[in-house]
Amino acid sequence: MKPLRIAVVGFQHETNTFAPVVAGLAEFNVADSWPPLLRGQRVIDATRGLNLPISGAIECADSHQITVVPILWCAAEPSGPVTTEAFEAITGEIISAVDQAHELDAIYLDLHGAMVTQQHDDGEAELLRRLRAGPASDIPIAVSLDLHANLSARFVERCDVITIYRTYPHLDMALTGTRCMQRLLRCLNGEKLHHAFRQSSYLVPLHAQFTGAEPCQMLYEQVRQLADENRHEYLELAMGFTAADIADCGPSVVASAPTAERAAVLADTMIERFEQAEPVFDTRLYRPDRAVRQAMQISGQQVEKPVVIADVQDNAGAGGTADTTGLLQALIDARATGAVVGVLCDSPVAQLAHAGGKGSIVRAPLGAKSGLPGHLPVIASWQVQVLSDGNIAYTGQMYGGVTAEIGASCLLSLHESDIDLQVVVSSCRTQCLDQALFRHFGVELSSKRIIVVKSTVHYRADFDPICSAVINAAADGSFVCDLSLVQYQKLRPEIRLGPSNNAVTGTIER
Repeated sequence: MKPLRIAVVGFQHETNTFAPVVAGLAEFNVADSWPPLLRGQRVIDATRGLNLPISGAIECADSHQITVVPILWCAAEPSGPVTTEAFEAITGEIISAVDQAHELDAIYLDLHGAMVTQQHDDGEAELLRRLRAGPASDIPIAVSLDLHANLSARFVERCDVITIYRTYPHLDMALTGTRCMQRLLRCLNGEKLHHAFRQSSYLVPLHAQFTGAEPCQMLYEQVRQLADENRHEYLELAMGFTAADIADCGPSVVASAPTAERAAVLADTMIERFEQAEPVFDTRLYRPDRAVRQAMQISGQQVEKPVVIADVQDNAGAGGTADTTGLLQALIDARATGAVVGVLCDSPVAQLAHAGGKGSIVRAPLGAKSGLPGHLPVIASWQVQVLSDGNIAYTGQMYGGVTAEIGASCLLSLHESDIDLQVVVSSCRTQCLDQALFRHFGVELSSKRIIVVKSTVHYRADFDPICSAVINAAADGSFVCDLSLVQYQKLRPEIRLGPSNNAVTGTIER
């Protein structure tokens, strides 16, 4: 009997349709927090040991003596829509390579689930449509997805196996790929399952989707329990990505079981529990001045650990520009000392720092280079403390083993002031989700009173253990978490902007 041959493919993008910058071919070829576009054997070699779904899937296949046929893997930093050129080029390459890989028994896809292109509101469903219309018309397709996937019925019906991350921060990416491959092997061994798909009646902003707090902690425990009671029944919960203005934006449930009736019962049970959890979601946000005052009050109570303020609406990992200055200016206005901010993207200032050298003074507007309306730079003088090429080895659980490439970067301190305030400045957008993005520059975080991170939730895996409190701040940015302010045009009519009884979320405390 010939060994099974399974093609493995990755094509990831989380699309913020409100973000000003699109994702073209160049963005998929860039190595940032993840590898650049990989082909053939490089798909296996360059992802081995990383916390990526495709890594877990390949390792699982290897352990079962499956012949892995690596096609392509790529990802781009979250941004505005994927360009038509990039989508057609990458999708075309995938279809062609799969077509040329003869005698395939199945395909494993490492996708995000929230890709929007300039022509397709559901990029992943379109990729699956083309695979089903071509080289994968009669073989199983298994897909692993991000917790923030926006699922559609047309996507689900084109898949044989679906697995979704169960943690946010995403600590189980490789494990999700492993689960997907395990289920695919059962499918190839004759297991026949029916899917049931349900969508929630309300949206949940990302800062309220933290799986280390209720109700997500409870909901995902129920996902595990309902699925694990019977190894032939599976349940998956996606929380959705609220920055995608599409009809299928929002949370959803996929249940799989040997009968359609049982799958429907599982899906109905889980979506009902999700609906009942609506009042428990914590959507509080604080304006920058209020967030800074609260952080100063907490840190002034002689606590031993710093306070973290999350700049949730300027998260590069959700399509933010990473260059807004609302919190930085609030720190200066409040004369908050012992604070550090990261990572602020400003390539011109980083280049000035490198040109001047360590110890030089940079007198240039800092931040607000992306041109977002109403955003202003900080006008101040900064002393260059540390310079770096921006190649930074992550040390946290989520991305450990990966080297971030953030371009020419530096650590600046406020000059001619009695305020101890530092800023990490990069040339490329990056989410501040790892302590290494500060420690690389010699910043001793335990000595700080306030740490400002441009991240929504992912930072919590590495920063929660070292902080005394977390404050979610709503400084202006292109990843809006107060959903009542989002200018949606395409949401399906029946979905609400919850969690709330008034179709409003993300209440900002002033």
